[in-house]
Amino acid sequence: MLFNSYIFLFLFLPTTFLGFLLFSNLVGPRSGKAWLTLTSLFFYGWWNPVYLGLIIPSILANFFLGRWIQERASLSLSTAPIAWFAVAANLLVLGYFKYAEFLSTSLSAAFGLDWTITKVVLPLGISFFTFTQIAFILDARRGLAGAGGLGDFFLFVTFFPHLIAGPVIHHSQMMPQFEDPKTYKFSADNLAIGLWIFAVGLAKKVLIADGLSASAGKVFTAVNGGQNVSGLDAWAGVLAYTFQIYFDFSGYSDMAIGLAKIFGITLPLNFNSPYQATSVADFWKRWHMTLSQFLRDYVYIPLGGNRSGLLRCCGNLLLTMLLGGVWHGAGWNFLIWGALHGVLLVINHCWRAFYGTSKKPSTQTGAFPMWSGRLATLLAVIIGWVFFRSETPGAALRLLEAMFGVGPGPIAGAEALLKTKLWIWIGLLFAWVWFLPNVAQITFSKLPYSSVQAPPSGGFGRRLALSYTAPWAVLAGVLLALAILSMGKATEFLYYNF
Repeated sequence: MLFNSYIFLFLFLPTTFLGFLLFSNLVGPRSGKAWLTLTSLFFYGWWNPVYLGLIIPSILANFFLGRWIQERASLSLSTAPIAWFAVAANLLVLGYFKYAEFLSTSLSAAFGLDWTITKVVLPLGISFFTFTQIAFILDARRGLAGAGGLGDFFLFVTFFPHLIAGPVIHHSQMMPQFEDPKTYKFSADNLAIGLWIFAVGLAKKVLIADGLSASAGKVFTAVNGGQNVSGLDAWAGVLAYTFQIYFDFSGYSDMAIGLAKIFGITLPLNFNSPYQATSVADFWKRWHMTLSQFLRDYVYIPLGGNRSGLLRCCGNLLLTMLLGGVWHGAGWNFLIWGALHGVLLVINHCWRAFYGTSKKPSTQTGAFPMWSGRLATLLAVIIGWVFFRSETPGAALRLLEAMFGVGPGPIAGAEALLKTKLWIWIGLLFAWVWFLPNVAQITFSKLPYSSVQAPPSGGFGRRLALSYTAPWAVLAGVLLALAILSMGKATEFLYYNF
């Protein structure tokens, strides 16, 4: 079931919300949690009930392993063997569904083997609920996972706003909120804030990301099929995808936070104007923030982080980003994308180590370093998206050749793939992502996040701060109406594929 579908908007969401309030207040909070768990399982099983046969055993196994780890830790007994067994088991399941087919094909091609494997259908959200449960296992070993029974753990994993595409959450972040009696009382504030954030996210997805999909698809499909394109078309298609994935993932992240807030739950921020980043390190503090934090806490730091010298630190950065690329999908394109970001982070770290520029450029000498850093970072990110979206490394290289004028170019008389009006749209989107505050900044006074800088308290900043006034309500209504009228056939979010 998709957030941007009629059945979700007009049936699932109101039924789930009203049932949650009724059960919680007429029977008790425990029944409200049970209702939310059952509806979340229904939400997941809507795609294919067979998927429930994977996620339910996964939840049961991780819960009992996690509790076993907590019990042994309380008795000062060793927990490492159990923890690493649980992590390995989770990764093996993820690896089979996500990488078995790719590894079989790659090994067969490399060694001339005749290995074949039945096509494996990737279960929805498996990367996200696997990482969420791995975090629980490792947090349990560290004494950071909270208490709670099996029912609470089912709700923790399956809570539908984050289940399919994140954010990656921790048990200690979410479950204490479900212990707060205020969560089970109707809150007009939560409903208003949640619906407003959801409306903006839905508009981003339907009105912007989906509108750019065809333009990006034309260019990448042509290049993936072996066709040469003009430099202008190449740049237009790549920039269309650059903004498509931005507004698609940003829209999903907004919708997830908005939906959770309707139920009185605050999810961690996952998206914070990443195209305003002034370095690649800054980009990864803003893009898919919970995945970045997961990789930092459970991969980079355990590998040694920056504690064992510059060379070891650079190796740890590169390995961490390679794993981040592999996490996104099974293919050489994702591996190259992760390696590229790893190399860029190494360069970023070495620059700071040798020149001591640990401060952000904007805090040193004014606007020029900030904008030069921002433009260089965005160019590096755009080049990365070429590999991320292309089906093969060869296709990515052909597209980059067209972009930078070193390829053969299209055949004489070839018709332009994209129209001029797309460039106007791209220019407006550049202005949006560079100059306008994001949703977290607009709603800061109602839903503050520590990682977000509060907008100015006066002037233009004050006018862009969310308030309970008619103009803001009208804006939310207009965005919802336009998005709903434009939905047509619901389209998947890009990160559903990862």
